[in-house]
Amino acid sequence: MEALAHGGDGVIRVVLTGSESTGKTTLAARLAAHYGGELVPEFVREYAARKRAPIDFADHGPIARGQMALEDEHIARATRLVVQDVDLLSTVVYCDHYFGRCPAWIAEAAALRRPDLYLLCEIDVPWVADDVRDRGHMREEVQGMFRAAVVAYGSPVAVITGDWDERFQRAVDAIDALLLARPE
Repeated sequence: MEALAHGGDGVIRVVLTGSESTGKTTLAARLAAHYGGELVPEFVREYAARKRAPIDFADHGPIARGQMALEDEHIARATRLVVQDVDLLSTVVYCDHYFGRCPAWIAEAAALRRPDLYLLCEIDVPWVADDVRDRGHMREEVQGMFRAAVVAYGSPVAVITGDWDERFQRAVDAIDALLLARPE
């Protein structure tokens, strides 16, 4: 399993993670714009829209490979900072949640491709339904899985709470601290 070029050329990776409907996509876009960094979108949303059927266990290989390719494409273009809407950790958590297991190679790739910082978005904002979200009634359980996963993977974690502006400020504070610790 080939590891992601991590920390090479001074590129810092920040990944938003957490249960569905915690504002990850909006916050990731806002942070990338604020810092002038690369924004890596969530691959599985586009995949699910193209599939037009429920995701099943066999889909996780193509989802993981698509996510990695998308990340690598954006990282190759980055000069300093990459902000990712999600990473393979989400694939691992949702495989475990929906199917009770995750292919070992995906979990191994997620560990090898750990970011410089996880921003764990908490569930203290209203859940909003859309065409993909289906676990509003299980938010606490799924969030608990994300909390355990970020600890197990060993990357630094900043917990993001509060209203939308507070979330943005907490994320900026965490990223600023990381950038300060790694001068250009």
